[in-house]
Amino acid sequence: MTKIGDHTAGEQFARAVQYAQAGDRKNAIAMLEALIDTDAPQIQVMSALIRLNLDERRFVAAADHMMALAPHVSGPAQLLADAADIYGRAEAFEKADAAFTKLHKTLPGYATGYFNHGFMLRSAHRFNDALKAYDKALELGIDGPEEVWLNKAVIYSDHLRQDDEAEQCLQEALRANPAYVAALLNYANLLEERSNRDGAAHLYRRVVEIAPDNAIALARLLNLSTAQKIDPALLAGATKFAKAKNTPPREASSLYFALGKTHDSQAQYETAFACYKAANELASSIAKPYDQKAADTTFAAIRDCFTEDWFKGIQPVSDASPTFICGMFRSGSTLTEQVLAAHPDATPGGELEYFVSLAGRTLAPFPAGIQGKTTPDLKQMADAYTTLLKDRFGEHGLITDKRPDNFLYIGLIKTLFPNARFIHTTRHPLDNCLSVYFLELADSMAYARDLLDIGRYYVQQHTLMAHWKSLFPEDIFEMNYDDFVKNPPERASALLQFLGLPWHEGCLEFHKLKNTVKTVSYWQVREPLYTHSSGRHKHYEKQLAPLRSYLVNAGLL
Repeated sequence: MTKIGDHTAGEQFARAVQYAQAGDRKNAIAMLEALIDTDAPQIQVMSALIRLNLDERRFVAAADHMMALAPHVSGPAQLLADAADIYGRAEAFEKADAAFTKLHKTLPGYATGYFNHGFMLRSAHRFNDALKAYDKALELGIDGPEEVWLNKAVIYSDHLRQDDEAEQCLQEALRANPAYVAALLNYANLLEERSNRDGAAHLYRRVVEIAPDNAIALARLLNLSTAQKIDPALLAGATKFAKAKNTPPREASSLYFALGKTHDSQAQYETAFACYKAANELASSIAKPYDQKAADTTFAAIRDCFTEDWFKGIQPVSDASPTFICGMFRSGSTLTEQVLAAHPDATPGGELEYFVSLAGRTLAPFPAGIQGKTTPDLKQMADAYTTLLKDRFGEHGLITDKRPDNFLYIGLIKTLFPNARFIHTTRHPLDNCLSVYFLELADSMAYARDLLDIGRYYVQQHTLMAHWKSLFPEDIFEMNYDDFVKNPPERASALLQFLGLPWHEGCLEFHKLKNTVKTVSYWQVREPLYTHSSGRHKHYEKQLAPLRSYLVNAGLL
């Protein structure tokens, strides 16, 4: 029998079990790993390693042992499926893909395996491959095909920007299950993005018929209401549901955001603010708090990393000149994109996730993760972005990437694309902060739930943008919302001149566009230019007093 040091394989296994039972999992794992490919009982060794690595939250290692164990058991399908799932959750996508491929060979008719493979491929941003996997699941007759059609619709709509195909998939989902609430909600949202107010409202009402307490549908119906056409019964029902003690916090929060918008439109400002305050407090109760120190550290690290010396020391890897619209959320980025979308030589790219994903994965932790990257590494990143633009939008002249928080990555973008241009959208600080507070934003924007936190983030954004403008003064154009609504032709002309585009009168009639707008501002930009959002903070002077004092002390008011 094989000996490990002074012990036989059997003795070593017994000692490992004793260490595991005593809670010393790390030593147990080391002992068991030494027994791999010995005459120790391999099934027991790897089974123990799987359990111990899962307990230690070493998920990829656990999945590795699942894959190693699979050839030793008579029915490996469950092991392969579990390993693929664990790899996918750990974002070890290449390993997940290999595990799914082995699963398909083992169980070629297993439709759910292809569905799960498709989900993983979508997470890996391999969208076309994901669609193929979903198609295979449908071909194999998967139970609940409506969920597959819905997932395909999300890829077409959110990632590939092929909205006709997305609509067809949602229609297929509803043919398979006419009462499928998730598909009804997604279809209604798509119709909103495509400016079909009546169609969206019809589908939201259908959801309420199926599920009377569906907070999303109730909130969206309220949001679709105009100041002149608010259904009293809908308003009363949403208010009652929001206040009910048994309403889940997230759903109550969504309703309060919609109620705030409704009361604001009626000039009932005290009630509106109370609703928004309740919405944000409920959201805060179920989410991680904003970490101001971590944010300060990140902003400082970005400024310290991307300095004048940094840019002198790197070799250019691309001569492309992509265009970005960025700044604080709710600062007018969607309006700016629509102004440009009305130009025949410009294409709206929407909010692309490329640089957020790059910083969060390949370059994590950002910005430290970019240190040590070679010129070929940087070229690969740049080429991947230009390929993304070409694959998604073809050769359509100037393409705008309108992800507001790309202002965090201007240094990264300039590292990859020295000729990149940026449109920095701004507006009155109090209006901007108030608009962020009044909007139901993603959980990742923890600062958005407290006015002073929003103010602190605003100041950090302003400081970072000042840093970028000191480095790239000729490549950053400030598009101020308040200035634009006062003098649209002058500001639109200056914007087009910055981008090297000829004047086009249609840029002032952006509200007539029939394109899809995939941000929460889709209804605002369907209206002619108005001025009532400029100076909106004046309706909330009392509530904004602490924020005003903070911004005054910061020198921004």
